[in-house]
Amino acid sequence: MSKHNIKEVVDRYVDINFSVNRKLDYLIRMEIGDTLTCEQHYTMRYINQATLCTSSELAQVFGVNKSAVTSIINRLFERELINRTRDEKDRRVIYLTLTEKGETVFFKMEERIQRLVESIINQFNDEEIQTFLKTFEKLNRLIDGSKEIHKEEEL
Repeated sequence: MSKHNIKEVVDRYVDINFSVNRKLDYLIRMEIGDTLTCEQHYTMRYINQATLCTSSELAQVFGVNKSAVTSIINRLFERELINRTRDEKDRRVIYLTLTEKGETVFFKMEERIQRLVESIINQFNDEEIQTFLKTFEKLNRLIDGSKEIHKEEEL
């Protein structure tokens, strides 16, 4: 592919990615309402999937500073949506889990988001969905590989 064509592809990808993410975030915010922020929902989603995690793990997964995660965790804790539990062997380690109230709020929001995404995805046929998912998964793997190369270069 020529440099000109690559630039066109990159520009098109960046424009589409920005537009889709912005619009989806907006639609998700509309579904979540004032109950949670998107960041709080994504945090609760990760905690739910991991069942047991730490704030350091969240910071690494989301690619943000631990202080950014700490403020989200504090708000969720103050609202009694998550628990903090110290590791019995290493008291410095604090595990995060959803409370019963947190699970109720989380699953209610997930149901709303599920309906939203389903209404969009149903406009594609099965082949289009599978092709999109495989391509997006490949992009994810390539980005993960690229991050590893950059880590090695930094050493």
